[in-house]
Amino acid sequence: MTAATNARTLNLNARKLRSLLTGLAFISPAIIGFLAFAAWPIVQSLYYSFTDYNVLQPPIFIGLENYRDLLNDRVYGIALRNTLYMVFIGLPIHLIFDFLMALLLATQIRGLSIYRTIFYLPSITPVVAATIVWLWLFNGQYGILNVFLEWLGFQRIGWLTDPRFTKPSLIFMGLWFGGNTILIYLAGLRDVPVSLLEAAELDGANALRKTWHVTLPMMSPVIFYTIIINVIGYFQYFTEAWVLTATRDGSAGGPLNSMLFYAMYLYQSAFQLFKMGYASAQAWILFAIVLLATAVLFRTSGWVYYRSEE
Repeated sequence: MTAATNARTLNLNARKLRSLLTGLAFISPAIIGFLAFAAWPIVQSLYYSFTDYNVLQPPIFIGLENYRDLLNDRVYGIALRNTLYMVFIGLPIHLIFDFLMALLLATQIRGLSIYRTIFYLPSITPVVAATIVWLWLFNGQYGILNVFLEWLGFQRIGWLTDPRFTKPSLIFMGLWFGGNTILIYLAGLRDVPVSLLEAAELDGANALRKTWHVTLPMMSPVIFYTIIINVIGYFQYFTEAWVLTATRDGSAGGPLNSMLFYAMYLYQSAFQLFKMGYASAQAWILFAIVLLATAVLFRTSGWVYYRSEE
């Protein structure tokens, strides 16, 4: 009896082992790709952050010197402050605007599908092409925005030439690219129980109170998700600012580096100045900042309401 039981156990274990090996064989391309193109480069970049490395010559270990140099780098400080400006000022403006647009698009009006398409189209437009269009709109002499301001009796604004208006210009332009977030909010609004809205209406709540006391709490998981995703994305803000400010000599950042962001300075350090060790140190500091920001958001997520808590 014991021998038969042991034989069945061995056969079962052998089948499990064959199933495991078969599964690993099927996913081996993904595993090899991850190890070769993600895990190993991450480990390399950590090592390079402690070295003086210019790609053409072998890396020289210098310890924490790259990190100490970053603390004294004035341009690095400007790039970090510009990035934090977009995260703490630009991102809330964009999320509030996208949520309000989603509320409007969730109403039952004629031609709603057309309006939804119009708001979503910019999200599938290539970012570089769309930014070039905005470059013309922001043009100080011929841009339609300044023409419109003059028509209203205001003075022209140096959207991309005056450091006071460069980052607000990027925020204003970013409102046009909110289609993906609006779509997520629209999907979340469909999940808000109609019974709760009707009950609030029977209790005398107006549209504003229903939004504040019913819609927002029920939408809080979706809002929290978009905050997390966009915080990570805004710390890597790059394409729009680069296209708007890049010059023929390869420099970018706008007047007084007012549109120089963290990812742009990292790119310049790595692929223009070939200071790979210095750029790797910047990348790991950015990773630490994003990790800390994400941890803080999760620790302060007590305002998020999940229906499963009922």
